[in-house]
Amino acid sequence: MNKKMIAPIVIGIILSVFYLVYALALISIGSFDPIAYIVAIPILTLIGVVVKVVIERIIEIRKGEEDDLSEY
Repeated sequence: MNKKMIAPIVIGIILSVFYLVYALALISIGSFDPIAYIVAIPILTLIGVVVKVVIERIIEIRKGEEDDLSEY
């Protein structure tokens, strides 16, 4: 594992855990409130977005694309 991969992975894990705890807290506080579930669904989808972005970043690092701005 490359040292440059550690930061995106750690940040992705931290964000995912934060979103998960936030959504679970919202659901548990709102106990059976439909609004709590409606608000929690987008928060939980953010976990999927974070995972996808981290995977894309790891692929970029493996290909050697260090600076995304150099493409523009």
